[in-house]
Amino acid sequence: QVQLVESGGGLVQAGGSLRLSCAASGFSFSSNAMAWYRQAPGKQREEVAFITNNARTRYLDSVKGRFTISRDNAKNTVYLQMNSLIPEDTGVYFCNAPRPGRVYWGQGTQVTVSS
Repeated sequence: QVQLVESGGGLVQAGGSLRLSCAASGFSFSSNAMAWYRQAPGKQREEVAFITNNARTRYLDSVKGRFTISRDNAKNTVYLQMNSLIPEDTGVYFCNAPRPGRVYWGQGTQVTVSS
């Protein structure tokens, strides 16, 4: 079955960096688009970054220039490099795999940015 396992979250000071990883299994990773979402307390879940199967990307405006999504098809892993973090980046970050007929989610990893 499809599994998405995130890692790399944690507590960081403003201005710091974190790298999130999402290990995928149970489907043809290399042919599938992937995305990272986040959900802050009391707010709706929002798409942060998206990458197509051929590595085209798009970003939430507020993270452009600070975050980078990438993928390693040999490792079935998608990454989110987050630099120049600000307190507004705090939230639970989820890996997302849109599949025909269904969207799959990981369990989430907490990112907390202190001021």
